[in-house]
Amino acid sequence: MQSPLNLFGDSKAIQARALYLGERIETRSLEQTNRLALLPLVIPAGENGYMAIFRYGVAITFNVLPLQEATLLKYLAPFVHEPHGKVESETLELRIGERELVENGVATLLDFSVERLQIIADILAKTVVLAHYESTIASAFDAIEPMAHSLKKAKRLRSNSDATLMQFVGDMLLIQHEMVGRVEISEKPELLWEMPELTRLYGKLEDEFELVERHNSIERKLNLIARTVETEMDMLQNQRTLRMEWYVVILIAVEILLSAYDIFIRR
Repeated sequence: MQSPLNLFGDSKAIQARALYLGERIETRSLEQTNRLALLPLVIPAGENGYMAIFRYGVAITFNVLPLQEATLLKYLAPFVHEPHGKVESETLELRIGERELVENGVATLLDFSVERLQIIADILAKTVVLAHYESTIASAFDAIEPMAHSLKKAKRLRSNSDATLMQFVGDMLLIQHEMVGRVEISEKPELLWEMPELTRLYGKLEDEFELVERHNSIERKLNLIARTVETEMDMLQNQRTLRMEWYVVILIAVEILLSAYDIFIRR
């Protein structure tokens, strides 16, 4: 049986790999397996590896070979809801050393305990989720750029802008909901309350992957998109109002012409 401080036997170096598989992973059934921990769920995987699973769609493997990973993904597939076409991934090399360091894509740990794996898993999960959000927001920026140019040149917005703008609003609201409510990017894991000695390790990992900076950057971009969408929706509303005013003017003019016809022509 492996020591709780050395889950990988005599191995002094392993690889951790995070995969953002879908919108949600149904973990309830998986929790009935031979688990090592909850929040996140950690279960054995492969020949001498482990896997941490988050309900918001991320799985992190530790010391799992590529062929074993492919088998694990097939096993997980029925539990993944709304799988992503493009799977975001992140890797991190883990080593055992005399003091804990995180630099150049390598995390040196005092041991391979399940608690340290949970901390690593939390950071890597947030990293791949942020990468997914960054990609989504970049696509949104590309899509709203033509609208921004139309605003700059004072051109009339297309008639299908309403549906496009509402789609942007929905996408951005979903991202904010997931960041705050599901993934809790800015929140520290509950494990740190029970084991405060791991706080420094978490902080080093957080700095290495720039979680705070990336989270703030996404927030700024979301606010910019929101202001752009709000401006364009206001312009669409103004266009409709102006159009209705012209309709009223035309109707009044027609009414005047008809009245004049009755008075001067038909008399």
